Amino acid sequence: MRNERWLPRLFLLCMAALLCTALWQARQGWPVSSGLLDLLPQVASDPVLRQAQERVQAPLTHQLVALLGAPDKREAIRQARDLSQRWRQSGLFERVQVEFEPDLEQLRARLLAGRIAMLPPQARAQLEQRPQAYAEQRAREIGDPFSSASLIPLDQDWLGLARQAERALQPDTSLQLDPGSGMLLTRHDGLTWALVRTETRGRAFDQDSPPRLADYIGQEQQRLRADGARLLATGGILYAESGRSLAMREGGWISACSIAGIVLILLLALRSARALLSFIVVGCALLTGFVACVAAFGTIHVMTLVVGASLIGIVIDFPLHWLSKSQDMPVWQPWRALDRIRSSLRISLAANLLGYLALAFTPFPALTQIAVFSSAGLLGAYACTTCLLPALFRNWRPAVRPRRWLSYLLGQRDRLASRRGLQLAGAVLLAGFCAIGLARLDMRDDLRQWISLPAAMQDEARQIGAITGFMPTSQFFLVRAPDDDELLRRQARVAAALDTLKAEGGVGSYLALSQLLSPSDVQVRTRARLAELSAQAAPWQPFDTIGVPAAAIRNELLRLADTPVLDIPAALDAPWAEPWRDLWLGRQAGASVGLVTLQGLRTVAALDAIARAVPGVVLVDQNGELNRQFAATRTKAAELKAASYVLAAVLLLVVLGRSATWRILSVPLLSTACTVAMLGIVGQPLTLFSMFGLLLASAVAVDYAVFMQSGASSPPVLAFGVALSAATTLLSFGLLGLSSTPAVSNFGLTIALGAVFSLMATFLIVSPRTGAGTPAAVPQEAGE
Repeated sequence: MRNERWLPRLFLLCMAALLCTALWQARQGWPVSSGLLDLLPQVASDPVLRQAQERVQAPLTHQLVALLGAPDKREAIRQARDLSQRWRQSGLFERVQVEFEPDLEQLRARLLAGRIAMLPPQARAQLEQRPQAYAEQRAREIGDPFSSASLIPLDQDWLGLARQAERALQPDTSLQLDPGSGMLLTRHDGLTWALVRTETRGRAFDQDSPPRLADYIGQEQQRLRADGARLLATGGILYAESGRSLAMREGGWISACSIAGIVLILLLALRSARALLSFIVVGCALLTGFVACVAAFGTIHVMTLVVGASLIGIVIDFPLHWLSKSQDMPVWQPWRALDRIRSSLRISLAANLLGYLALAFTPFPALTQIAVFSSAGLLGAYACTTCLLPALFRNWRPAVRPRRWLSYLLGQRDRLASRRGLQLAGAVLLAGFCAIGLARLDMRDDLRQWISLPAAMQDEARQIGAITGFMPTSQFFLVRAPDDDELLRRQARVAAALDTLKAEGGVGSYLALSQLLSPSDVQVRTRARLAELSAQAAPWQPFDTIGVPAAAIRNELLRLADTPVLDIPAALDAPWAEPWRDLWLGRQAGASVGLVTLQGLRTVAALDAIARAVPGVVLVDQNGELNRQFAATRTKAAELKAASYVLAAVLLLVVLGRSATWRILSVPLLSTACTVAMLGIVGQPLTLFSMFGLLLASAVAVDYAVFMQSGASSPPVLAFGVALSAATTLLSFGLLGLSSTPAVSNFGLTIALGAVFSLMATFLIVSPRTGAGTPAAVPQEAGE
């Protein structure tokens, strides 16, 4: 009696402390994250490789690229300027760039100074080895005003080396600089498109990223559509905002539907409004899980909240099993009823904890968060059920008695158990069902299963790629070398192989530092060769034919011979070098490090051969590496599942003995086989999330079997409690199966199928034990 008085008070004090802790954790806003990167493991252990990945991903997290299209060029320019002005005033963007107006005098001076360093390899080879052929080609260009147009006046670049460098620096894009407006324009599908680039104030996956940016862009699109123009926009921040809002929306309706369904089940099953006090257990579980997760990780991911909402269907089982025993007690005694099922509750808690804690032994932060949230929630729910609920149900009178139809079904089951022929036929049918399902099972994992991208956003991104040719990919080459010159040589070898792949249609374009300049020894060699050629008149006769004085050519050759040697930092300081600046990582761990990035990649297979052919080159394919890690973790999940069976067997042997153990374990084994087979039959892949769903489904199956076998009440009452538990589990996890995120949907569907098959297997295999603990053996007292 003393414990019955103090336990509820102590528990309420603990819950008050937890609530204060949660409010303190949210003192600067809800600590909820939504970034896809937060869900994924750190694939790269090498700090240089991590830095390279961050450098490549950085533009995706804080840049937004937009195209404004109009039928008339002047209208497109006007609308683009007006749009950029509105965006600057909106406060959502750190920088908005629509006009590109370089300092032409500085540009010409830098181009003249760097033309030897930036000369393309083919032009360099021809100039050094076949100067007369080069002179003939250049003379023809000078005679054609269209082919000789350049930023550099002709009398300052007779040999056309600056023009050669200028052409090499032009990116592979359809966008061209319009001198009149200073904008990058292109013509596509009957519209003139102007490029607008922005940097947002927050990163794509930061908590302080601009709110409702997608809504703002949508309003701009409607405004421009009314004026006869079009706006396309893409950027990581739009995807992050969409994922965050979708997850919060799904988490909200899943929780609401779960709660509404469980309320209905409680009212129909127990016919008492007081039964709704069981939801205190749900509140305690969610509060405990939230506090534990934020304490462990600093934030809680929205996917954890979505999946964690399904915890409602698990934790409500504790009070349901307890309340359902009221049907065998003429006088309700809450603490006595709790004593009847305490051992079963503990086994159930242990089984579910095993299922959730297995998720923690994976490299995926998302699953680790779910494990911590759910494990803490289970402990909170158990504590609430055993410490607080009995005090709230004092003097409660049960309104229902065991269902006759359950007694009938159990009787039919017992009769079928005595007919060996039916059992054999059922076993054959079951084996056939499993064989068909397993034969059709598809085992695969893909990063795209973790997110749900709106079709409209994907379509806009594809249109922008088609119009501009700008189609970034996550694959890139990391190149290391002893010094900067060797780095440029190795990148040049990679670039040559990519040129071949580009000609075959395997890649759209690429960026490499070797496109920007040549190694210093090559520059020195070219200068020496030009000094040598300045003393020769014969190679330059084609210029004399078109009236260019020989002295002008000789003077230019001497000036070129005195051109300073450029290194990588100096080349990257040039105004045209912006696309290449992020490719240079400097000196790292005693090596010179740079990147080669790709655009419009269509085949990954050829990239491995390119990386293997050049020393110091590594192909970084984060998506591919993650998918391989998914497959490896899926195998690890199968091992964890086998280990959970062993642990459950040891626990059950110690508590219940050998006979009960094999009956109870046969339930999760049978339900797992049927669940996997059903996934194959309905065409669902067996993914990493499926495997972890099976871990939890096995824990649910052990839970059902333990309560059914416990003998704490009459068989119909036990069956009634297990059926109620299955209904709530099916309701909560089944709703996850409707999620638009493939990973969450697959996870929920797997557990829902597991719950159905676990219920069927429990009713077919497990019979309540008799003896101490049955209603006949528990004395009923008149009061408390």
